[in-house]
Amino acid sequence: MTYRVGYFVGSLSSTSINRTLAKALIGLAPEDLEFFEISIRDLPLYSQDYDEDYPPVAVELKEAIDSADAVLFVTPEYNRSIPGGLKNAIDWASRPWGQNSFDHIPAAVIGASVGAIGTAVAQQSLRGVLSFCNARQMTAPEAYIQFVPDDYAEDGTVKNAGTATFLSDYMAEFRDHIERVLTVLPRSTTDSADA
Repeated sequence: MTYRVGYFVGSLSSTSINRTLAKALIGLAPEDLEFFEISIRDLPLYSQDYDEDYPPVAVELKEAIDSADAVLFVTPEYNRSIPGGLKNAIDWASRPWGQNSFDHIPAAVIGASVGAIGTAVAQQSLRGVLSFCNARQMTAPEAYIQFVPDDYAEDGTVKNAGTATFLSDYMAEFRDHIERVLTVLPRSTTDSADA
């Protein structure tokens, strides 16, 4: 069986190191995981004024999540928390009330930073938000990546053997987490696609 994984890159920057990390993770993932990016770039700021008539870009966001078997968040840390664009996307996806696209979805969180703590605080902030959204998070292994540019090729190939092994093991654990969650809580695509 192949699992479709929608991934979020928390940074809106075209040169994001987390986009590089996402490429690396995809390249090191088990073969039965199929990836597609869930874009957050064009979303307006969320307001409940939209709840009666979601704009097309927000409907597309919710439909993308609903079509996924699992989601992967690859995010930087901004001011000891998650980027505003990512939080905005989560707000859109979890609304209107009762139409939360993250309900019971298998999820994993990872991120890279040039700093030594490698997005640890941002990840804890994101985990709190995802807990409220009832996402089924992989809690271990945790992965706080200190980004070393020389360890990655432009295509996402990981040149450092230790880093490659760690990331490969992380993705294997994520694959097993997806299978375990979906065995107990199969995905339904009927709840939130019609927001």
